[in-house]
Amino acid sequence: MILSRRSCLTIIILAVTIALSFSSAAPQQSPPPQTSQALTSQSTLVLVPVLVRQHDSNEAIFSLGSQDFTVTDDGVPQKVRLQSDPDLQPLALVIVAQTGGIGVDHIKDYSDLDAVLDALIGAVQHRVAVVSFDSQPHDVQRFTSDMGLVSNALSTLEDGDRGAAVLDALAYAIDMLRQAPPNYRRAILFISQSLDAGSQTTLDQAVAAIDETNTTIYSLAFSVTKSEVKHEAAKVPLPGGTPYGDTPYGPGGCMGYGNDPDAHGNRRVQALDCLEDLAPPLRLARMAFYEARDGLKKNVPEAVARQTGGEYFEFKDNKTLVKRLEVITNDMPAYYVLSFSPEAPTPGMHALAVTVPEAPGAQINARKAYWAGAPPEAQAPPASTPTPPAPAPPPTTNKVTPHP
Repeated sequence: MILSRRSCLTIIILAVTIALSFSSAAPQQSPPPQTSQALTSQSTLVLVPVLVRQHDSNEAIFSLGSQDFTVTDDGVPQKVRLQSDPDLQPLALVIVAQTGGIGVDHIKDYSDLDAVLDALIGAVQHRVAVVSFDSQPHDVQRFTSDMGLVSNALSTLEDGDRGAAVLDALAYAIDMLRQAPPNYRRAILFISQSLDAGSQTTLDQAVAAIDETNTTIYSLAFSVTKSEVKHEAAKVPLPGGTPYGDTPYGPGGCMGYGNDPDAHGNRRVQALDCLEDLAPPLRLARMAFYEARDGLKKNVPEAVARQTGGEYFEFKDNKTLVKRLEVITNDMPAYYVLSFSPEAPTPGMHALAVTVPEAPGAQINARKAYWAGAPPEAQAPPASTPTPPAPAPPPTTNKVTPHP
């Protein structure tokens, strides 16, 4: 693509003008309090969980060092560190189980999970909470270190209504974990149908919430067809028109009228496309955002697991649910956790890519993105029984701690 200096200057001025117009049009609100795990534009640390398997045997690959990984942030290589023994760090876990809609038929499957949950958590210091959901999330068990209370909560869940607000429940669980101590790993065990039905949380808000914190999501889904739910979701503006490439723009450059069919006459979209051509990382971030949002429209639990570096499985009854949890338990020690500190990242979605050059063809399951800055209208939906924030747990366990 050929751009004159004058065209480049025009684009930059236009982009700044648009950004200022957005900021002035936005309602003035007090920013939400930031926790140590929120990735602000001055950011702290991005955690990238990675599971590497042999391409032929599906066996996990151990003994890799930080030098064996290549991690890029919007296409820019990062200097990463490898955290030692991440599975031995304290764990904050929210178990989210659907009890509404077709989830009513699976409530019996959530019983007798004591042994497998104990094995999954291990002997580390932990805080575990239970949330059920139908048309809204419900606090069932506040954060506690007593796994007996957790098991009892799962075994005594009640039938919900006909709703299945999957995105609302997910956003609520993520919001609960914001108050976890900074040295705790954050994880969600998410049990639901594949499609959302009736959430107030939009797809854009869900994408931002998922990628804003260092939370890994492990999903277990029972299948449901589109005809079984009334699925209302934002539509993804799919790219159309001419292919992107190195073909020079016509007279007037990239901002010339008719020179960007993909913008469909929208001058702000056209300006963003021009800016992305000048700064390719912006296009990578935009593609990552569309991919994440489109995934939430097709299969929420699978999309969030893939996005965060977790794992996704389907189940049909208690027996298969236990087997899937055993696989997750066995895989956890094989995870590598890489970290890097981005320098003044631009607000919004950032695309992550992880490769292992010395293991060509290896299956790599890793976090795909992170969100810098405050998410759009970041606010979790209220649960049916909201509870006040709780202080961080003491160094010793065996004491029930209220859910934040």
